[in-house]
Amino acid sequence: MRIGIIGAGNMGATLAAQLTRLGHQVAIANSRGPRTLAGVAARTGAAPVPIPDVTRNADLVIVAIPEKSIPALPAGLFSALPEDTVVIDTGNYVPEVRDGHIGAIDAGQPESQWVQAQLRRPVVKAFNTIGPASLASLGTPAGTAGRTAIPVAGDDPAAKSAVLELADQLGFDGLDAGPLAESWRQQPGTPVYTTDLPLDAARQALADATRSRPPAGAASTHNT
Repeated sequence: MRIGIIGAGNMGATLAAQLTRLGHQVAIANSRGPRTLAGVAARTGAAPVPIPDVTRNADLVIVAIPEKSIPALPAGLFSALPEDTVVIDTGNYVPEVRDGHIGAIDAGQPESQWVQAQLRRPVVKAFNTIGPASLASLGTPAGTAGRTAIPVAGDDPAAKSAVLELADQLGFDGLDAGPLAESWRQQPGTPVYTTDLPLDAARQALADATRSRPPAGAASTHNT
């Protein structure tokens, strides 16, 4: 698969390395330009490109940047993509530490619904609940007892199915977490967040989630 990754921080670079290892063709971009990505390219095998080129011909695009940076993405970046190109949002909203306050999210809109509105493109929420170190080290073959689960929320069944399959390729049990409106169940401060739970426990953790925001500074910024 041709995969474009926007964001070359901890999560973007880790995903790039794992996906190229699986044989996917990965392009990666950041806000500072491809000349700053030589080290990332050497470590991951991904091809550094300018942001306007990262979605070109992509079968799947991963957005792995802070929430505050979403509105600064080039206008129309996603508009030319075919309808069946899957877009994954790995982001987490960290207002006190990094993102400042975003009124709609503070008022209760799920983070990825807000991202979807900014991108004007349907997104699937995934890989936000796992840290880069766990993503790089916990993957195991399908059927392994205690395999770590990755919650995947989205509104398009085909897109969600593609992301569930990608999670399996990476060595994790994909867990259908429902529609994007329910993705608050996997946001920072919920029982499934950064707890690396196996499938049944992760499913129960999603069910046990409440809509209260975490205390200031409680959220990890691992996805950047």
